Order: sequence, then C-alpha cells, then structure tokens
Amino acid sequence: MSLHAMAPDGHDAHTAHVPVFTGARRAELDELLTRYPTKMAALLPALWMLQEDRGWVSPEGMAEVAAVLDLTPAYVKGVVSFYTMYHQHPVGRHFVQVCTTTPCNVCGAEDVVHAFLRETKCGELGVTSPDGRFTVIEVECLGACGFATPVMINDALVECVSVDSVKDLVAGLD
Repeated sequence: MSLHAMAPDGHDAHTAHVPVFTGARRAELDELLTRYPTKMAALLPALWMLQEDRGWVSPEGMAEVAAVLDLTPAYVKGVVSFYTMYHQHPVGRHFVQVCTTTPCNVCGAEDVVHAFLRETKCGELGVTSPDGRFTVIEVECLGACGFATPVMINDALVECVSVDSVKDLVAGLD
C-alpha cells in the first residue's frame, strides 16, 4: 500500500506539518470569519482550505485549525471524522469516487470500480497508485442516479461512466 502523495501546494504530504494559515491564506480565513457569527461556524470551510493546500487533513493540521478557531483539537477531530469529504490520510492527485449505491450497482458500478482500479494501477480501494496520481474509493450516492454510473474526479462530476469509458477518462488526467 503506497501512501506517498504530494500536496497540491507542492509539499510532500508526509513531511512535518507546515502551517497553512499564514500570509494570504490567513487573510482569506480572516475575511471568511467576518461572514460567520462565531469562529466555530467557519470550521468546515477552514478545514476545506487546509485540505486544498495540503491534500489531506493531518492531525497537525487539525490542531492548527483548532488553534486559529479557538476550538479543541478533539472537537475538530470529531468533525473531520464525521464527514467523508475530508481525507484523513494522503490521497493521490486525482481522487476518484465511484457511486456504488443500488441504482448505480444495477447499472454496472462494480465493473466501473474494477476498471478504475485496473487503469489507475491502484489495485485496491483506498490505496494510492504507486506514482501517487490516483486514489479510488466507493461512495454512497453522488445524487445522480439518472446518470449511472456517476463518478467524482476531484471536484468534477462525470456522468454515465461505463467500463469502456474508464480508460479514456484516466488517460485524460495529467
């Protein structure tokens, strides 16, 4: 299992935590805080900012968010562990989520999952490919049952993915 991954900002995801909320990012957070009644209310977007910069939400990142929002690290951990949109370990540059809810499964989602695992060379769900480019997971309902099989690749929803279209999708990613 390879967990080597580079953060979107170029940091190695496994090196020591480098604070995110400094300089321009801190100014962005401070601007964001003016739109919320309390610092706590800005927790989800602050975590999103952290993940955008580092590619995942490390324990050190959670501690940083807790400090800037005057929360306890345990509270932040509880929120991070509740929401599946936050990565608690490094993932590939292309995070692929395949919907395998019943309607999509009936339309061949399991075969689409296996095609992604084969084409990305991830081998197993949740494992990052040896080149650090891909991580593939199954998810429950992407809210696009009429377009089975829907797949999220990073922030983009791709509809009507079939086993035959997976190879071209993967080839089109850098």
